[in-house]
Amino acid sequence: MLFRTLIVSLALPAALAVSAAADTQRYVIMANGEKVGHVTADVQKTKVKIDYAVSNNGRGPTTKEDITLNAAGVPVTWTINATTLFGAPVTETYRWEGGKAVWSSQADRGEIAAPTPVLYVGNDASPWSTSLYVKALLKAPKNTLPVAPSGTMRLAEVRKITLGMGAKATPLTVYELAGIDLGPSYVLMDAKGEFFGSLGGGLIREGFESLIPDLEPVAQSISLQRARDAQKKLAHRFETPVRIRNVRVFDPRTMTLGQPSQVGIYRDRISFVMPEDSAPTPAGETAIDGQGGTLMPGLHDMHSHTSLSSNLMNLAVGVTATRDMGNDNDTLLAWLKEMQAGTLAGPRIVRNGFLEGRSPYSARLGKVVDTLDQALEGVRWYAAHGYWQIKIYNSMNPDWVAVIAKEAKRFGMGVTGHVPAFSSPDRVIAEGYNDIAHINQLMLGWILDPTEDTRTPLRLTGMARAKDLDLNSARVQKTVTAMKANHVALDTTAMTLERLMLSRAGQVQEGDRPYLDHVPIGYQRYRKRSFVTISSPADDDAYQKGFVTILQTLKMLDSNGIQLLPGTDDTTGFALLRELEVYVKAGIPAPRTLMLATLGCERYFGREADLGTIERGKLADMILVTGDPTKDISQMRQTRMTMVGGVAYYPAEIFEHLAIKPFAFPPPVKAPPATVMRATVVK
Repeated sequence: MLFRTLIVSLALPAALAVSAAADTQRYVIMANGEKVGHVTADVQKTKVKIDYAVSNNGRGPTTKEDITLNAAGVPVTWTINATTLFGAPVTETYRWEGGKAVWSSQADRGEIAAPTPVLYVGNDASPWSTSLYVKALLKAPKNTLPVAPSGTMRLAEVRKITLGMGAKATPLTVYELAGIDLGPSYVLMDAKGEFFGSLGGGLIREGFESLIPDLEPVAQSISLQRARDAQKKLAHRFETPVRIRNVRVFDPRTMTLGQPSQVGIYRDRISFVMPEDSAPTPAGETAIDGQGGTLMPGLHDMHSHTSLSSNLMNLAVGVTATRDMGNDNDTLLAWLKEMQAGTLAGPRIVRNGFLEGRSPYSARLGKVVDTLDQALEGVRWYAAHGYWQIKIYNSMNPDWVAVIAKEAKRFGMGVTGHVPAFSSPDRVIAEGYNDIAHINQLMLGWILDPTEDTRTPLRLTGMARAKDLDLNSARVQKTVTAMKANHVALDTTAMTLERLMLSRAGQVQEGDRPYLDHVPIGYQRYRKRSFVTISSPADDDAYQKGFVTILQTLKMLDSNGIQLLPGTDDTTGFALLRELEVYVKAGIPAPRTLMLATLGCERYFGREADLGTIERGKLADMILVTGDPTKDISQMRQTRMTMVGGVAYYPAEIFEHLAIKPFAFPPPVKAPPATVMRATVVK
């Protein structure tokens, strides 16, 4: 989370200098029990060379760094040559000389007056450099430093642990680094004050790989305590009946906004919906003044990967239900238990079981299988644990899909996922898919040659070829006809393609402009990077026109009655709001877009008897939005209250907790004097 650029004015004391002796520091990066990357730092007195690479899920960054340190261990020159997650080249430089610190990254260029050397952390630096952050902050007043371009970085000691036993027993200190990104990072330092690894990222000193499982409960304990504290602070329970006054209710069935109304809630259910009147709220009830805003069912993200931080972000933007498309299974089940007990915040989560085949490109998530028998055992495990669907991924053997789908449906489960490499959308539709994950996974079947390998970043970069796609062609319309005949939906994640295809170094994308100056500086700079290689104007033109074809495809599918499921494959919450804006940009009217994101998703889940509309007897999952989003979809960025099962969260409070500048104030709440609002059960 914290591998962004920052600058601090600090001359470190010589006590923090790197060892004068030659030292090669080696680290490995693990995922789901397998090595997926490495970090090697070759320290030769004041010269450091770093080699960093990750390959997971067919993609990953690579970095070569050359650093010159002064006697205090502060970088005075730094050169970074890297490739991004999807292979775009990056060159970054930094130097301190003549009383100035000057840098150039793909996010920005700048300089500051610096009479003494300053600590610079590269925008595309390797995680090894976090040890520099920790060492600097340990000597700073109150372990806090101002950073440039803006903001403050903070360090806190979280706990001391001992990893391993006997000869391998290693005392460590866990530090929390916060203030630069959307969430904190946790760094492990050994007794000598040297970098040992990270919590939650699978990075550990070479030779200690077998102890990664011992770190997982530590990471969970720290993050869970933070999340539990947030729930106590942010969740509000009303001891009395609640009456939300002066609102207009959006009805997804008619896709219209009603007349001024009041809505009653008792505990977790809606007790009435009736016209607004001038009569005062009865004694003994809590009144929430909607001030003329829109009250509507909660939003859905149909392609999420749950994390404790994403739970809060989702609530902050009005998401009350998600479909988890793959996770660490044991971790997710433990979180759900706490959410049901009311100790953790979050939307309602529908679980899908991630099932991947073994290959050099495998994603290390869920269950990775070597044989068909193992795949079927995975299906049975997911069925026994109450998962809703199976999600099939890129490296699955195409010849196993039909058998896996049949086994899943024997247990009443659905099937979704990527189109496995060397298969096709038409084939997986015939073999039992209920929906296809990602619009590119659908469109690649119309764009690529069947022999091309979609386990690689080609499944994303190949979308530039969409510029030449004829949506009226027989090949396209054959697939659309099959989707209609088999009632196959599409989990769109179109904003992810926009973010990839239209990313340009140093530029802010249209979808990021509304919120970017509200978030910490590290994330601002992260969003100003390019994820694709633009070698010529022709490359730029291809990606621009390719995304126009994606928009046209969204509209074409909706016009043909294909159910669109808004999703993001992102954790910020802001992404879902952009997904809805992309729908409208594609020509889908805002009222219909809101229906697709609310009732449409609950119909897909088969839960419309309880959720998806604001009606008497239904569960109280709803959001209060300023203005009229049926006329201007961007009003969805002004959510003032999110309610899940009658428990209220105010986005302004969540954003402040996350060091994000709020977008809208909470509504006025008037409770009877004797009542108390506190955290409660979310089921």
